[in-house]
Amino acid sequence: MNFKEKIEREIIKNILKMLPRMSEKNLIRATYLVEKLPQDEGIRKAVKIVREYFEKGHPSVKLAKRIWGELHPNCLNKLVENFFINACFISDRIRREIEEKEGFHIPWFFVISPTMKCNLHCRGCSVESYKKDEDLPKEIWDRILDEAQSLGIYFITVQGGETFVRKDMLDIYASHPDMYFQVYSNGTLIDKKMAERLQELGNVEINLSVEGFEKETDSRRGKGVWRKVMEAMDNLREAGVMFGFSVTQTRYNTDIITSDEFFKLMVEKGCYIGWFFHYIPLGKDPDLGLVPLPSQRNKLREKLKEVRETLPLFVGDFWNDGPFVQGCIAGARQYCHINHRGDVEACAFCHFAVDNIKSGKSLKEIFNSPFFKEMRERIQWEEASCPYSDNLLTPCQIIDQPWVLRELVEKHNAYSTDGAGDVLLKGKAARFLDEYSRQIHALYDKIWEEDSYYKEIRENIREKRKRLFAKVE
Repeated sequence: MNFKEKIEREIIKNILKMLPRMSEKNLIRATYLVEKLPQDEGIRKAVKIVREYFEKGHPSVKLAKRIWGELHPNCLNKLVENFFINACFISDRIRREIEEKEGFHIPWFFVISPTMKCNLHCRGCSVESYKKDEDLPKEIWDRILDEAQSLGIYFITVQGGETFVRKDMLDIYASHPDMYFQVYSNGTLIDKKMAERLQELGNVEINLSVEGFEKETDSRRGKGVWRKVMEAMDNLREAGVMFGFSVTQTRYNTDIITSDEFFKLMVEKGCYIGWFFHYIPLGKDPDLGLVPLPSQRNKLREKLKEVRETLPLFVGDFWNDGPFVQGCIAGARQYCHINHRGDVEACAFCHFAVDNIKSGKSLKEIFNSPFFKEMRERIQWEEASCPYSDNLLTPCQIIDQPWVLRELVEKHNAYSTDGAGDVLLKGKAARFLDEYSRQIHALYDKIWEEDSYYKEIRENIREKRKRLFAKVE
């Protein structure tokens, strides 16, 4: 790190630590300082949005103050250093330099599943399709993470299976102190001792899985799981660890997870973050009855718009938030998934691969495989050759335009990583997804065209695409 980079790091660090003690006016001034630091256009836009939030007294200001006032110093320092500075600022410079000098595209983060072992047996879970005796060895973990950091990747999402089944997970986090880990867990193994260890590490944020309230959670995950998750939230809150909740939307829990009572409880329990996922029919025997209806997907979209304007809680919707990340982020556009055997999948829900991390190829080569490169071209609205709609409310190549995935898998001879590839490519589930796609477009194409909430994004996309097509012509 050169002298200039050290100065930039210190400026960012000091600004971030000052935020909770600042007046509203100085909060706004601070965003102008951050905006002047070297960064890509995406980060600059994000800073501008934060400033607009401060100017109108948005609940995110209260969220920021909660985080700075409630987290343990170890957790706060790692959040500032590892996430905001390393992952959000330093990362961008390193990745841009690699692309400019070497021509390799590097994603912002990736998801990794160190194990498919789990102490629960949730209804409809695709984990059951995997063998349970094939964990990714720690030495490979360490090699992958060291290489990732050299490429400017400081943010890693960890899922499973249940990650805390592995006894060496905390040692892995400890051996990479400059990185920030976002971990998805069923919460049943996070007792007070585990929470205290996470407090000592500081560089781990936990998202606990719930299906709604006790009835919904225990119905899908097993009797007594809800109570253990609530205890885990208490343990993490008392330890001052960054944490949130994770929900898989199904046909049966939509009304509950969009209720005011549900969000009120999550905030009261101390959650800072809430992630929402759409049940995808994966694995050898998927439960098609769990897939939420298009109208239910839209109900969640509308509810989260409201939550963002009223509650001190960051919420993300993996499908409905396509407009805010410019469409699908798979294929190493912004992320990909490495499973417990080392197969590198386009995303955590797309169980197909052409490369394995154990093959000897570098991460740079794997991220830029013909399979991933064409996927990025086919699903990115920025590509002038893209033959698909610019409707970013329908970004998914699995459920929104399933023919994209089928064509890519066949063309690049991608192999099924869970032994259940035919489920998505042909047969009953494939026909189901085709019909789902038709129904979601019938609903969302109209919303995309008419909802003023997306007007600026929609117009910017079309203007940029117009310029791209003009260049091609």
